[in-house]
This record gives sequence, structure tokens and C-alpha cells, in this order.
Amino acid sequence: MSIKFFKGSKWLLQLIPFVLVLLTQASSAQNEKVKPRILISSDIGGTDPDDNQSMIHLLMYADLFEIEGLVSSPYGPGRKSEFLRMIDLYRQDLPQLQKYAPNLPSPDDLKSVCKQGAILEAPYKGYDIATEGSDWIIKSAKKESDQPLWVLVWGGLEDLAQALHDAPEIKEHIRVYWIGGPNKKWSVNTYAYIAENHPDLYMIEANATYRGWIIDDEATEDFKGDKYYDNYIQGKGAMGQDFRNYYNGNIKMGDTPSLAYVMSGNPDNPEGESWGGSFMPLQHSSRSVFNRNTTLNDTVSTYGVIEWNFDGPKLEIPVASKCFTMEISNQTWHGYYLGDGRYGIRYASKKPEICTYITSSNIPELNALKGQFVSVNPFPGKQISTDYVLGENWYGDKTNADLFLGEQQGAKTVSKHRSEFLLDWAERWKWLEAN
Repeated sequence: MSIKFFKGSKWLLQLIPFVLVLLTQASSAQNEKVKPRILISSDIGGTDPDDNQSMIHLLMYADLFEIEGLVSSPYGPGRKSEFLRMIDLYRQDLPQLQKYAPNLPSPDDLKSVCKQGAILEAPYKGYDIATEGSDWIIKSAKKESDQPLWVLVWGGLEDLAQALHDAPEIKEHIRVYWIGGPNKKWSVNTYAYIAENHPDLYMIEANATYRGWIIDDEATEDFKGDKYYDNYIQGKGAMGQDFRNYYNGNIKMGDTPSLAYVMSGNPDNPEGESWGGSFMPLQHSSRSVFNRNTTLNDTVSTYGVIEWNFDGPKLEIPVASKCFTMEISNQTWHGYYLGDGRYGIRYASKKPEICTYITSSNIPELNALKGQFVSVNPFPGKQISTDYVLGENWYGDKTNADLFLGEQQGAKTVSKHRSEFLLDWAERWKWLEAN
């Protein structure tokens, strides 16, 4: 029986070369680098135009990623329309860019994943109502895939916090790289909600490391922020022309390290080397709680959450009502009614500083309260009982003294790669040179 089989199957031998070719092609496809899945949450068009610079950089490297979402999030007047405007600039440059990177995504595909997120910062509880943006984060996170979704947050955490509140199960499918620092100050209520309720989130909290892109101290002359535009960008395409509209072309791009992190190195190892920095595990996040006005004797960790709880009248108003403000460094934060005659407010200092505050309210007991405090490096500092206890996948800026750049902890883990990164980008700008 077996003899007849082989005699009658001579044609199988003719298929062997074809099978080998198919196996080789399959092996080659497996060896191709998988594009990271990314979703950007940005306050583009808001209070700081560095997001526009970072968006131009993202669009010029869009062939390296699966861009699954562009969500407009707080803080400031930014809206989804600003994403759309930037994509229209990209559309003008695309024919030239595609000569060198044919796999760049179409403008229409990019526009289809632009979503409007929260417009206002979250209230004291840290979340509010679902938005198109937060729903899109959930949908993207639940998309069937063998790899995680990297949520790169360039602004407030509002839409991420809302998504985690509405669908906490997405935590097992996402990894977050958040540009904190000033964004933590404005997004302090959402941060507090996430750290307290979702400490098992995979989070890279970059409060200072990213500043290695901004500080010129260790940059070579060609790559200094005020020289790079003239040397490499000027006169190159619609995006190059637009770049000058932000900081007069002086490179800031404080959010770009989040993207650079998944561009180089091994993003599965936050403690390793990458263009986006190197980080250390955090077991706790600084949180100082005061049931009184603070003084210069009160020292807190820079980037740590500070909470003040004040006594006042028991009012017949909804819990979480805004009922007083606190002015710190000429900026104003809202305070809330916590119920039962208690009132609360949070703040996070973005740098080592001495701060003075004063409150304002129609409630006499909460009006004109004055105080001071001192914030010091490093974050998170020595652990205290009121700190947030974090899970095993939460990372932050390294505290090694030799990695500080001025007062910015961990910044040298980015600045050491700045020239290599900018030289790589300069090669892409050449693609837009006029023929």
C-alpha cells in the first residue's frame, strides 16, 4: 500500500521548491520588526505649542508605527481640529516623503482616528463623563492584538483616567508613557485617582527625564535648539515652514521623548537605554496631606501630590462642588466641597521651589487663607504613610545624582542620545529638500 502511495505521489516532489519558498517568505515576514501600536493623547493647540512640534516629528516617522488614535485632551483650548490642521500640512508634504518612505499612512486614515476628548480638567474625584476620546482609548485597547497599545500622554490624564474608570480591564492591554511635570500640576486630580485606584497600571511617569530634549547644556553647536531649525529644517516643505510658528523654530518638543522611547531600545525594559530615557521602578508616589495651612517648615517632594483639607460650614450643596480657589505662583486652582463641612484642594509642584498661596471664596471661613511650603528633589523622596503605594510596573525618573541635568532628575538619560536622535531626524528633513 505504501509503495503504491509513493509511486503515485511523484508530483509531491515537484511541490517541494514552492513549499520552501513559502516557508522562507513566512520566516522573513516573522523577522520583520513589528510596528508598535500607539495612541497619542495630547493638549495640542492648548497652552504650550511644543505639541505641534512633536506632532510634526510624529508625522515624519509615521511609517514606523501603527497609529491607532490621536485624542485631544486637556489642558487649555486645544481641540481635535488642531490635529486635523497638522495632518493637512502633512498631506502637502506626503508625495515627497513617500519617495523615501512609501509606507507612510494616508492623511485620511490618520484623520479617521482623531477624536475629541475632555475639554475641562477633571474634578476632585479625578474623572467625569465619557468622551469620544476616552471611548476610543477603550476601543483601541480592546482591539485584538499580540502586542500592547502604548498610550503616549502629552498633556492631561483626563481621558486615560476616564477610560480606566469606565473599563478598568483595559489595564492588561495598555502601557502608558506620560510626560508629567507641568502636566501633573494641571492634571493632579486625575493623577491622584489613577495612583490610588489603578496602581497596577503599567506606567512610565516622566516628570523630568524628558527635559533632556530641551536643555542645551550638553548639545553640540549644530544641534542646539536655536540652531537646528536653520541648519536642518528651514525651507523644507509645508511642515518645515509651519515649524517656525512654534517658539520661532527653537526646538522644544518636550513630548517627543515618549515617542522616541518606542522608536529605539527595548520598550519592554524601562530600565534599559533608549532615546526616550531610562527609568527606575517606583514602589510609592509622594502624597502629603495637611489638615491646616502649611508653612516654610513644611517640605514636600517635587512632583508629589499635596492635599489641603480645611474645615468650614456644612452647606446644602452637592459634594464635589467648586467653592473656593487657591492662587499659587500667579496661577489658580479650584477647591471642592468634600461633604460634612470639609473642603479639599490638590496641587503638584513642577520643580524645586518655595511657594506662597492664598485662597479666595465667598465662604468666609475659606477666604484669604495664606500659607507657604517648600518642594525639594528628588521624587518620590522618603516614603511616608500618606503616599500612594504603587504596583510592580510603575516607573519614574532615575534619582542618581550623576543623571541630573541641573535640577532635572534623570534628564541625562535622554540628553546623552539627543545628537543621535536629531541627526536621524535631519536625514528625514532632507527628503523634503526642493528638487
